[in-house]
Amino acid sequence: MSIIRIKNLRKSYGNNAVLKGIDLEVAAGQIIGYIGPNGAGKSTTIRILAGLDSQFEGDVEVLGYNVKDNPLEVKRRIGYIPEAAEIYEVLTPTEFYELVGGLQDLPWEITLKRARRLEDYLQLKYTDDQRIDTFSKGMKQKVLLISGLLHDPELIFLDEPLAGLDANSVIRVKELLQQLTERGKTIFYSSHIMEVVEKISDRIILLNNGTIAANGTFAEINAQAHSGSLENLFSELTGGGTAALDFDFTADE
Repeated sequence: MSIIRIKNLRKSYGNNAVLKGIDLEVAAGQIIGYIGPNGAGKSTTIRILAGLDSQFEGDVEVLGYNVKDNPLEVKRRIGYIPEAAEIYEVLTPTEFYELVGGLQDLPWEITLKRARRLEDYLQLKYTDDQRIDTFSKGMKQKVLLISGLLHDPELIFLDEPLAGLDANSVIRVKELLQQLTERGKTIFYSSHIMEVVEKISDRIILLNNGTIAANGTFAEINAQAHSGSLENLFSELTGGGTAALDFDFTADE
């Protein structure tokens, strides 16, 4: 069963076409690695799928709902963890979880129980009266991850979720994502960390210049390009590559 259906998705900002006719179907229970260079349209796609942007052309269905017609129904059933979110930093994490849980009609006891389990797993430690504005970037990111999972969503969108996390936290997040898919959840994961995407993704979609340049398992895509790693594959398909830089700056004097 397809949990996401996209047909001829187009999105422009003024005269700048960002998405140029995306066609995509995603089955439930997978980790989808959604990658591409800066400006390729990854975050734009995720915002549309999450019901946060209705100004687009084409047909988009999430969990059986047309996102233009039923954005609230989509938002109730998904988790969305962006790279940088507006978070109420004057609150303590517990107060923030209470706010998020209330928006999802979760009983406070369940919200607190789930938050504490996730905090323990992600090793988020703070004092009860400590406000979020005193947290490091990594700690704030953990609060965002926890708040996006409290209502046990069927489909989870992650846009650069590892920003600011230390190595141990990255490992725990990777393990958490694997456990979620084992429970039937679907993860739509966008990141620039190619090593992580290659290891955890069941399927990889590479977006370049507003169109899909590759779509399949890493083994399938690599068999066509023979690049050896996702990093090399990314560079090859997006026109990257390496260039030598002369660091003898004395020649400029």
